[in-house]
This record gives sequence, C-alpha cells and structure tokens, in this order.
Amino acid sequence: MSDAWLNKINWSAEGLVPVIAQDEKSGKVLMVAWMNRDTIKLTAETGEAVYWSRSRKRIWRKGEESGHVQKVKAIYLDCDEDVILLTVEQVGGVACHTGRQSCFFNKLERDQWVVITPIIKDPTKIYKQ
Repeated sequence: MSDAWLNKINWSAEGLVPVIAQDEKSGKVLMVAWMNRDTIKLTAETGEAVYWSRSRKRIWRKGEESGHVQKVKAIYLDCDEDVILLTVEQVGGVACHTGRQSCFFNKLERDQWVVITPIIKDPTKIYKQ
C-alpha cells in the first residue's frame, strides 16, 4: 500500500489527528483518541485499532492489556480532512478503561453530570495495577 493517502490528512502541529471509534452495528460512539502517521498506517495494515497515547507518549494498541481490541471495519476521513472515523467491532463489548461499553457515560442533567451506563467489567480485573 502506498503512503500517499496519509498526505491527504490535515495533521495537527504535533503530527496528530483525532479519531472517533464507533460501533459498526449499533452506531454508538465508543471513544475518541489520537493517531499519528505510524499508528494509522499500522491500523490500516493490521485491521486492529492502534492509537497514539499523548499521556504515555507512545503507541497504544487498543486492548494490549485488556484484550478488548477493536477490529476495524472501515476508516473514514471527514470533509475537512482533520478527523478520522473508525467503524469497529469492539471485542468483549468494553471500550472504556472504566469497564463500560463507551467512554461517554456522563450525561449533563440540569447542572450536574450523571453516570448513565453501568460498568460491564470490573476495571481492576481488566488491567494490571
């Protein structure tokens, strides 16, 4: 595969692009992360989501500890060419490090954030402490 497609992406000054992971079947937004040229290329080559961890400053293979990998079904680039959308099959049904299906589990109700979705798996049983 040629790397020419990577040049179409409008990378940030840090060489990153935001990525939305969406469940292929339900359409539910699971999470938002970041990719650089290497990680999006690895994602396209392997068919599994690979991200750039800004906090750890390293490549992060989704599910590397938890086993909750994201099998990529399609990769889309938005109209401004600065956001990536991945449609994925979320293995194990858990995308969030809190043990929930989605990272978007806090809903604003009136003037406070309310947790609206349950924990599917205890995070202490997913990740090494």
